[in-house]
Amino acid sequence: MSLWISAIGQGLLYGILGIGLFLTFRILDFPDMTVEGTFPFGAAVAVAAITHGVSPIIATLLAAVAGMLAGLCTGLLATRGHMPLLIAGILTMTGLYSINLRVMGRANLSLLNQPNLFITSLMKNMPSYASSVLVGVVVITIVVVLLILFLNTELGQGFIAAGDNRAMARSLGINPDNMQILGLVVGNGLIGLSGGLIAQNNGYADVSMGTGVIVIGLAAIIIGEVIFGNLTLSQRLIAVVLGSIIYRFVILIVLALGFSADDLKLVSAVVLALAIIVPQIDERLKLRRTLRNGVKMDD
Repeated sequence: MSLWISAIGQGLLYGILGIGLFLTFRILDFPDMTVEGTFPFGAAVAVAAITHGVSPIIATLLAAVAGMLAGLCTGLLATRGHMPLLIAGILTMTGLYSINLRVMGRANLSLLNQPNLFITSLMKNMPSYASSVLVGVVVITIVVVLLILFLNTELGQGFIAAGDNRAMARSLGINPDNMQILGLVVGNGLIGLSGGLIAQNNGYADVSMGTGVIVIGLAAIIIGEVIFGNLTLSQRLIAVVLGSIIYRFVILIVLALGFSADDLKLVSAVVLALAIIVPQIDERLKLRRTLRNGVKMDD
């Protein structure tokens, strides 16, 4: 039972990463490679701050700010430097590797005997792993509510319009470049926040912990879309979180089947590939319609 609770907690914390990636990948319609540098950057900043005596809450907020700065760097390279977004993201991600080493002073930094958000006095009497669920629910609720409020403002509608059609956005007086920077700042801020929370939950930060996290974020987005279908934009934010939890359940089942933890990156890639391919096969072969017609005939 503890493993399932842990999977829910991990799913919620990685769900923040999924929402951050959703802003650039789905709303602005481009892949942001900064993610793999921003995630460990947030983790490194949070853990380094805590080990220097900073409050875990302030350290978590610093992780989000660090992510926002990384997103701002990618945005400026892409818009002011007229660089392809993919290249801008890769350059920022590569640079962050060295910065993370500088921040931590080594490749791995532990939180042993240090306070963090998951071992406060309030959570000491809670069941194992329940603290990650509680922190995850609180943070996800705040993030989703704030994003829904933002997306319904005039600025938020301009942000969506810039992702839908840059030419149309320009004709409406919206600067798509500024919206792109805004999306990268907010999205990477959430990814840095997720990195800071995951590091505290795991008890350490590692310079290589960002490898493959873009696949985890994409899996959360696509699994949510495949399972829950057509939704409003606000509902899709919640679907990303649920997709992240389902993804953790899949990983848990795979491990229970006897796969090694070393295979997780391969399993993640296969799960994402299946989540993308299966709906296309369904669309081509009309499997759902065939199954529905079969059920009606049986009735």
